[in-house]
Amino acid sequence: MASHRKSRPTGTRVAGIRTPALATAALTSVALLSQTANATPSDDRPTLEEVEKKVDDLYRQAGSATEKYNAAKEKTTKQRKKVDTLLDDVAQRTQKLNDAREELGSFASAQYRTGASVPETATLLLADSPQDYFDQNQLMNRLTGRQKTAVDDYVTQQSETMKKRREATESLETLTDSQKDLKTAKSTVQKKLATARELLSELTAEEKARLAAIEKKKKQEAARKAAELAKQQAAQEEAERERREEAARQQESGSGSSGTSDGTGSSDSGSSTPGTSTGTKAEKAIAFARAQIGKPYVWGATGPGSYDCSGLTQAAWKAAGVTLPRVTYDQVNAGTTVSVSQAQPGDLVFFYDDISHVGLYIGDGMMIHAPKPGAYVREESIFYDGESSIYSVVRPA
Repeated sequence: MASHRKSRPTGTRVAGIRTPALATAALTSVALLSQTANATPSDDRPTLEEVEKKVDDLYRQAGSATEKYNAAKEKTTKQRKKVDTLLDDVAQRTQKLNDAREELGSFASAQYRTGASVPETATLLLADSPQDYFDQNQLMNRLTGRQKTAVDDYVTQQSETMKKRREATESLETLTDSQKDLKTAKSTVQKKLATARELLSELTAEEKARLAAIEKKKKQEAARKAAELAKQQAAQEEAERERREEAARQQESGSGSSGTSDGTGSSDSGSSTPGTSTGTKAEKAIAFARAQIGKPYVWGATGPGSYDCSGLTQAAWKAAGVTLPRVTYDQVNAGTTVSVSQAQPGDLVFFYDDISHVGLYIGDGMMIHAPKPGAYVREESIFYDGESSIYSVVRPA
């Protein structure tokens, strides 16, 4: 009976053995494919830190290009005025030349009527270079005093007019070059900003949240550094106050008369006047800057509705009666350079090696500035981009 029992098919048993192995292999392949699929975007896509650095660099480059745009715009404006002035001058000189030509023409007509010296005067009038005829003594001898004055005037006007026309032509060429520089700088700014916006738009909501957290941490560190500077400056001021008080006590103890004391008081008053004047101007500049807080940053703007960084500092000090140049590259030379620890309210704080940003110091390690496109005029620590980003501190007045 046993011989009639059908044995279990070999294939089924073998299949039962192979199934787990095949499944494991399949799962492994899927896992590997999945890892590969996940790894590829990660390799190509920049990290959040790289994106942040790239965006910061782009904004900084845009700031630098903005200052170049401002410089080119200022140069273009000045050159346009110069060209207009030269063209007006050429027009006036051309009129004088025509008047001199008419006077010579009247002499030529008179000589023609009298039959005297017609060929010489007519030739002189029509010649390109009247000066050539002055060397001819026979012609000069025939000219009356009035006629010679008219000829001299004609030659002078012709020479000056040609000179001014050449200057106007050269100025027009310079203006064209300035306009090209202006266009290039504007295009550079727009490209940098567009790239920065594109990078930011590609961030996920989670990445944007992480980026905000990074920015918050940077602000906290900047605030800590500002507080340290404020503490250091307060200690310096206290030491200076004590030094002055001690000096005053020594003067009083060494003075035997009220007259000497009065004289000392008068001297103190005189020495404090410059500081008071500077302080008053700085206060006016700061008050103006505070009034602009909340207004948008717009590259190339000088107010009143929007500002770029140097446009804001220029306008603030203008409100205090002090004229600053338009761009950061020139503003950095418009005063006395001091150390960061010696910074006083109203000083200008410049940033980066290319001097592409500036803010108005208000004390306690803080400043008011127009930061970058998409931001607004605000109060912020001077260490907002790290201590190493500070280029110099300049006191305008």
